[in-house]
Amino acid sequence: MGVKPRLETAFERGLFMSRWLMAPFYAGLVLALFMLLAVFAKELIYYVPKALNFSTGGLTSNDAILAVLTLVDLSLAGNLLLIVMFSGYENFVSKLDLDGETDRPPWMGTVDFSGLKMKLIASIVAISGIQLLKTFMNIGKVGYELNQVEAMWGVIIHLTFVASGVLLALMDWLTAKTDKH
Repeated sequence: MGVKPRLETAFERGLFMSRWLMAPFYAGLVLALFMLLAVFAKELIYYVPKALNFSTGGLTSNDAILAVLTLVDLSLAGNLLLIVMFSGYENFVSKLDLDGETDRPPWMGTVDFSGLKMKLIASIVAISGIQLLKTFMNIGKVGYELNQVEAMWGVIIHLTFVASGVLLALMDWLTAKTDKH
């Protein structure tokens, strides 16, 4: 075999450099993380005074649980963003050069595309489950009218996410069992 033509080499280098077009996407995800932080702070500022307002009885236990679930939901979405940002950047753009960084989470640099898919679907299932639980906890509340069609679709969508997660895990397991993949 001879030496590659210069045009082919230049094309391949250009193609390889195109991975940097993904960098603005990850910068946008950082902004989305700030957006989630703002919503989290707004929710916290809304619920804390209600919980501490002893003259009106504060929050009921169900209201407190719903408030906490809302905050957990936002936290899971933030964690999901971090996983996608770090893993996506390291898998598709460039390794993070963090020599000497003692706070580096142990999973960074080890989550491949398959692991990223599993973490993504697990987070989506958790977020969907929390949303569904919030709907169910409101049943029977004064002033809350259950929209049965919306609740039914919520269950169907959640079960679809669960089934998708199981099927993705099964596909990854089967792929790992084969010699050639």
